[in-house]
Amino acid sequence: MATQSKSEPNRRDFLYVATAGVGAVGAAAAVWPLVDQMNPDASVLALASIEVDVSSIEVGQSVTVKWRGFPVFIRHRTAEEIAEAKAVPLEDLKDPETDEQRVKEGHEQFLIMVANCTHLGCVPVGEAGEYDGWFCPCHGSHYDTAGRIRKGPAPKNLVVPSYEFLSDTLVKIG
Repeated sequence: MATQSKSEPNRRDFLYVATAGVGAVGAAAAVWPLVDQMNPDASVLALASIEVDVSSIEVGQSVTVKWRGFPVFIRHRTAEEIAEAKAVPLEDLKDPETDEQRVKEGHEQFLIMVANCTHLGCVPVGEAGEYDGWFCPCHGSHYDTAGRIRKGPAPKNLVVPSYEFLSDTLVKIG
């Protein structure tokens, strides 16, 4: 008959466990500052959202604000620009998206977009190009009055950031 011998824990076992525990705590203490430094600093958190008063933007005028280090276009579109954007058939678009999907209901006159070409990140020129929207002179991308890509190498429409209207004249981006 085989017998199993069960050894009692001894001093050496305790030293192994204690050394492993101290090593784990030490490794965590050494790694924590490296992980913690990856958090955004106060200046970045302060830019997480901005509020813009759009009451001073005239019809047909565009302004550029800075949000999270990116330029953002805010365009107060004319009735003609809105009608032109709504009349475009979706099958004519590289990245199909209706005008209604790109603006907030009740505030269709304001178009808010990150001002970076989706090809290589250049800043497009407003009220230019073949579609009277935006034109990226670096590589020739043409966007329409709703910021949708119509011609050129850019694969996507200009990005619409998350935003909400806090009142009729105050918009919060981010």
